[in-house]
Amino acid sequence: MEASITLKKVGKLVGGKTILAGLTFGIEKGTIVALVGDNDAGKSTMLRLIAGLENPNYGAVFLHGLDTEKRRIETRQTVAFIPHDIDLDPWLTLEQNIQFDARLYGEHKDRIQSRINDYSHALDMGDFLYSMAGRVPQGLQKKAMIIRALAHDPTILIMDEPTAFMDAESRRLTWDLMRKFRGDKTIVYSSQFLPEIEAANDRIMVIHNGSVLLDGSLDKLLESTLEYHQFAIEFEELSDELYNSLCGISTVVNPTKVGNTFHFYGRSRKVFFEVLNASTGVLMKDLSIEKLSLQDLLDSAFAQKGMDG
Repeated sequence: MEASITLKKVGKLVGGKTILAGLTFGIEKGTIVALVGDNDAGKSTMLRLIAGLENPNYGAVFLHGLDTEKRRIETRQTVAFIPHDIDLDPWLTLEQNIQFDARLYGEHKDRIQSRINDYSHALDMGDFLYSMAGRVPQGLQKKAMIIRALAHDPTILIMDEPTAFMDAESRRLTWDLMRKFRGDKTIVYSSQFLPEIEAANDRIMVIHNGSVLLDGSLDKLLESTLEYHQFAIEFEELSDELYNSLCGISTVVNPTKVGNTFHFYGRSRKVFFEVLNASTGVLMKDLSIEKLSLQDLLDSAFAQKGMDG
């Protein structure tokens, strides 16, 4: 399938520190790609580079085959960027903010207005569209920023925490709209809200220290952990002696102690009974068994070392 975004050996330095290190990958046209990682992993820098708002120190970024640095005018027409922080003019209405930005792309005012009407209805903006930007809640401002990004009909949409400041209903409406663009617009976004990522992606890229640590669909990323379960046993008292004894069980993976609770992972439920047998005579208060989730995958014990690390 055609790649609408391509990075070739892209690196970014800030103050002598490597923010992104030799990134090479392509993103297929019409897909939704989620970036996840720690706050300082390099996600926002990567998004700004893809959007053409910053240039790499080395390597190149291509949008629809065009170098974003050498063909800046052409590539900026095809892409829209939604930053994390609110950047609307507070002294203009939400609609005026959208209109002003879209006209900069040379779009006809009738086409702009038609899109504003469609997207404001989809996001349930109501009459707030005509309110001064500085006088409405940040969640509504963020929805206006999404409409502003879509008003010139970009083929690539780059979003940094797109549903920040929104309530649950606004998040739902936003992703209902985004999913309608699947196959048409290429969407790359970052988010710290894992349920959002689990529900809205064709592909997940886990970013760590400026590199792509894991890359694939959610099912693919979890495939290597499907046999695993997460266990927790709360004891009346979890002594150091008992904790060390349980850690010594060969089938116990990545054990930790939180208060009097023993957390660990294992390939099957059998390991749970091995721990119970080793705890004979010790009073237990509670226990739980769960399958692994995206959060477990992102935990450093798995993402950086692997389940068997």
